[in-house]
Formats: sequence, structure tokens, C-alpha cells
Amino acid sequence: METFEQIDRIEKMISEARRLPFTSNIIVNEEEMYDLIDELRQILPEEFKQARWIVKERQEMLEEAKKDAERLVQEAIERAEKLVGETEIVKKATRQAEEIIRAAETRARTIRMEAEDYVDEKLANIQAILHKLLTTVEKGREQLQGKPAEGEVMPQAYSEEG
Repeated sequence: METFEQIDRIEKMISEARRLPFTSNIIVNEEEMYDLIDELRQILPEEFKQARWIVKERQEMLEEAKKDAERLVQEAIERAEKLVGETEIVKKATRQAEEIIRAAETRARTIRMEAEDYVDEKLANIQAILHKLLTTVEKGREQLQGKPAEGEVMPQAYSEEG
């Protein structure tokens, strides 16, 4: 089950919980809540594994792009050396080598930026999930401890004097 689904289940449990009269507190089944949190803890390591895999893939892509660029540069150098004899051919080869180098550097830069964007997006999603879960757990704990939520006022007891 996905992380968001677990969080949705926790939110549903909280929203469907029975409210205590005259308070903002609710009653939730402690065992069910802990079970959901335990399931979420089992899911999160998989999310972290995926993030590490993404970072590893990004690194491999960057290394491959660097190797491709080096290979293209070497090919351009070798080709240029073969054409050293004639001035016009040398100029043309130099221009082609520079174009190949620029194209390889552009490609490597594009791959790197796309990989970084992808990793950043995944990490942002994980961060949002963790933030949402932490907020939900904090609210649940505050309610269990009888603390009013932000902006709420605890009802005062009526005095018997009238």
C-alpha cells in the first residue's frame, strides 16, 4: 500500500472518530492507529530505497554522459589529427570537434539537470508525505493529551453563583 493511502486511512480514522461532547477531542482506537503507523513505517523505507536508487541512477547517467563526452572528444581529436595535412580540412575538423564537444556538453548538462529535477521532485514528495504525517500525528497526540488545537478555546466551567 502506498504512503499516501496510509496517510489517507489515518486521516479517515481521525475524521470518522467519535467526538467527545463539548470538546474538540475525539476518541480513536489506539491499537488501530498504532497499526496504521507501523504499516506506514514499513512503507517509508521502500520510498527511501527508491530515492537512493534515483540518486544512484542519476550518478550513473552523469558518468555515462561524461564517458560519452570523453569518447566524442577523443574521436574528434583523432579525426583532427588525421586531417592535419591540409589547412582547410584542419579548420573544418576543428569546427566539427568543437561542435561535437558542445553537443556532448549540452547533452550531459541536460541529462544532469533532468536527473536532478527528477530526484528533487521525488524528495519533495517524500518530504510532503512526512510533513503531512507528522502534522497528523501531532494533532492526534495533542487531542489525546487534551490540549486544544490552535485557535480553539477550552470551555470554562459555569460557576454556581449564577
